[in-house]
Amino acid sequence: MHGYGVSLRIQQISRDVLRVQQGSLYPALYRLEQQGLIDYDWGTSENGRKAKFYRLTKAGQKRLKDETASWERLSAAVTRILGTA
Repeated sequence: MHGYGVSLRIQQISRDVLRVQQGSLYPALYRLEQQGLIDYDWGTSENGRKAKFYRLTKAGQKRLKDETASWERLSAAVTRILGTA
């Protein structure tokens, strides 16, 4: 997906709970590029503009898996804590 498409997809999947502004998204995409976690190809967006289309690298896929497992452990712990209140 291109950057704006990523933003829209996050908003769609989260049912409008999460909205990533361009001022946050593009610096984050740049950092992920610099870390080798995403790569891109140039293409044409739906509106005919030149755009970067991003994809996870193998390192990015591994990081996503690791971060997902970490998040699941953390959110399960918070759920247990809130359940004891």
